[in-house]
Amino acid sequence: MAIKASAVLERLVEGVMSLVEIPINALERLMGRKRVPYLFLAPNLVLFGIFTFLPIAISVGYAVTGGTNLFVTDRPFVGLDNFRQLLSCQDYSRPGTCQESLFWTAIWNTFWFVGFNVVATLLVALVTALILNRAMVGRGFFRAMFFYPVLLSPVVIGLIWKWFLDRNGLLNAFFEMMGVPPHVFLLEVGWARFFVVLVSVWFHMGFYTLILLAGLQAIPKDLYEAAAIDAASRRRTLFAITLPLLGPNLLVVLILLMIRSVQIFDEAWVLTNGGGPGTANSFIVQYIYQMAFGSDLRLLGLASAASVLMGVVLLALTLVQLRLARKTEEI
Repeated sequence: MAIKASAVLERLVEGVMSLVEIPINALERLMGRKRVPYLFLAPNLVLFGIFTFLPIAISVGYAVTGGTNLFVTDRPFVGLDNFRQLLSCQDYSRPGTCQESLFWTAIWNTFWFVGFNVVATLLVALVTALILNRAMVGRGFFRAMFFYPVLLSPVVIGLIWKWFLDRNGLLNAFFEMMGVPPHVFLLEVGWARFFVVLVSVWFHMGFYTLILLAGLQAIPKDLYEAAAIDAASRRRTLFAITLPLLGPNLLVVLILLMIRSVQIFDEAWVLTNGGGPGTANSFIVQYIYQMAFGSDLRLLGLASAASVLMGVVLLALTLVQLRLARKTEEI
């Protein structure tokens, strides 16, 4: 009976496929076989263009215009004036000497955040992936738990940690139980920056751990068996087998992590009450938001110019990393 059912199902599938073949064959005769795939790709390409290239073009349009009008057609053309205003500076290491001091403050804050966050997240994700790749009780449960924060909203993450670190929050309640006076962590520059990095690492490391874990599981087991036969130490196995073969996954994680770090905004904004204390945690995306939407005077030109500069820098960093990876493979 099962054989007959499978045979009927097979014939049904063959009939459906033969019906599908009729219009495809007609398209091939009309357009040529090489052009038909582009017809099927066209809807996705159109959507990709509308939601990717069109916003880029609009942003460039705003970047070369001035005024406070909303529509590009109503805004006067100013050329590169917005870029000159952003880049006008006597000493780039001292934001106070720049025409747009908030922009350069955000640049330097983003720079230190990217440095600390990329290194910390990469190391934590790598160590976590190595641990979760080993045979252990409840491995599936721990993999799900490490990935769970990624599923939450950045605003929710910021609110949870803000409640945890608040003057009357859970951490200070624990300190009071231990006889330690409460501390307002988010009102001191050092502590606020530390917890912004910590929250970002905790929030995103599960996603990068998953990428590295997939790379670890793709490494042939025979290599580890051969290393065990040669009595290679764990350290030798890690640096001679695991890390070299995990290189492509590490590169993907590095690129994605750097892009995500430069774009930090949501959780830091909620956690630090808009970049506080002062401008200690004001990042480049926050500057763009404040210029465009954060005040009654909407400086869309400056905001768009800053976003274009950020996009160019991200593209350059990505190309450099890919180039270095290609040279490493050739060696």
